[in-house]
Amino acid sequence: MSGATYSSAGVDLAVYREAMSRLPAHMRRTQCPRVVSREGGFAALFQLDLQGLFARGYEDPLLVSCTDGVGTKLKLAVLAGVHHTVGIDLVAMSVNDLLCTGAEPLFFLDYVAMSRDDPELLEQIVRGIADACVESDCALVGGETAILPDMYHPGEYDLAGFCTGVVERKRLIDGSAIQPGDVAIGIASSGVHSNGFSLVRKVVFEIGGHSIDDRPATLGGRSVGETLLEPTRLYARAVKGLLAHYRVKHVVHGIAHITGGGLAENLGRIVPNAVQVVLDRGSWTAPAVFPWLQELGGVARDEMDRVFNMGIGMVLVVSPHFSDSIRHQLTDLGHACWTIGSVRPATPADERVTFG
Repeated sequence: MSGATYSSAGVDLAVYREAMSRLPAHMRRTQCPRVVSREGGFAALFQLDLQGLFARGYEDPLLVSCTDGVGTKLKLAVLAGVHHTVGIDLVAMSVNDLLCTGAEPLFFLDYVAMSRDDPELLEQIVRGIADACVESDCALVGGETAILPDMYHPGEYDLAGFCTGVVERKRLIDGSAIQPGDVAIGIASSGVHSNGFSLVRKVVFEIGGHSIDDRPATLGGRSVGETLLEPTRLYARAVKGLLAHYRVKHVVHGIAHITGGGLAENLGRIVPNAVQVVLDRGSWTAPAVFPWLQELGGVARDEMDRVFNMGIGMVLVVSPHFSDSIRHQLTDLGHACWTIGSVRPATPADERVTFG
């Protein structure tokens, strides 16, 4: 009788090594001269050459860090057999958060936990992560792949991402500059993004009885899987471009990434006590997936507002004198956007965000 091996326990080191061998090529295409290249080791190195390699010099830089995951959207990826899009989601969830401080992303790390070694699956995920890092000008410098056969059912996995960026202290955006008269500009989301999927799955599969391959007429010919796995929109190029354009004037007073909690909760996180943002629900066009979900599940409007982004993935609160110019620039960069609200005086007892 042969003795126990790691492979008999569910972890095949030969297959694991094959999976790892597929990843460096994806990582290399995200990297820049700031990444210190070396073989082996236990940690990634990144050069903080603040005056030489960055697009703009730093005098008093602050490092900014974020972490996030993709949640139960992963269950749809497993069901559909499509995994690169959730890699994009993973990067977007952290990078978009980081942008809310006015920071530029520097580098990203991932954590992938899987039920068993699967080189093809892992490569699909990392390909999506690398694609999003390239789009965000953010280096993928490393990560961890954990094989946990007793933690997940066959085929299941989980993801977590970690992003670090940098912002000049005097250009830090935290919402404290928001004042009466400012304008809220909403930038379009690509769909549901990566929040609320426990409710999505209940509505679509349990209540609606749909399969991942169904093509409801309301969704314009796209399948359920294609619609729901549409990756979270990346806003890095647009926001970095705007902030670089208005580097001296500081016309962007607040930025909110609209995730779980919807517009009111996420925008409310950056609004000072002395003001209130009044939003106009009729000022933007929501993707078809939201009214479809609402009708299919009989979901109350307040619940939709509380769970989903409802078509707005990011909000910029800006000086009214520059709002038209900012909207034109965003449009030129390929982002649909609308003036969705304004800022008025308020008391600390008032809600920070309300719908007019």
